[in-house]
Amino acid sequence: MVSQCTLQVRTYECDSYGHVNNANYLNYLEYGRYELLKDIGFDYPAAIKAGYGVYVARVEIDYKRAALPDDKLLIKSRPVKKGAVSGVIAQEIWRGEELLVQAKVTWAFVDARGLPVRIPPEFDLPGLRPDTL
Repeated sequence: MVSQCTLQVRTYECDSYGHVNNANYLNYLEYGRYELLKDIGFDYPAAIKAGYGVYVARVEIDYKRAALPDDKLLIKSRPVKKGAVSGVIAQEIWRGEELLVQAKVTWAFVDARGLPVRIPPEFDLPGLRPDTL
């Protein structure tokens, strides 16, 4: 399974070169990861209420092509690695048949203090593991 969502580039996300500023791709990727969590049934508000969070520990991004104002983008997200505390989600951003961005995002499950912690069973969903997709 690959989670997919779409968005349209807004003009204020673009820089003086007329294309999406590189930092805004982080927002696009975050949106895609949140949609992935919803797709697999992960209740993020419940995790926060229980005193947990999912923090980004590392982001690797390869920029292939620039997105432009009003482009309709497709964000694809899928888990590629899962441990007891953390995992990796591979993501791509597409404009039609054109790959714009490839990314790998390492995340960690944390407690209320922001310290890494084993994922409690109620939040350790099969959809977080690549072997179940």
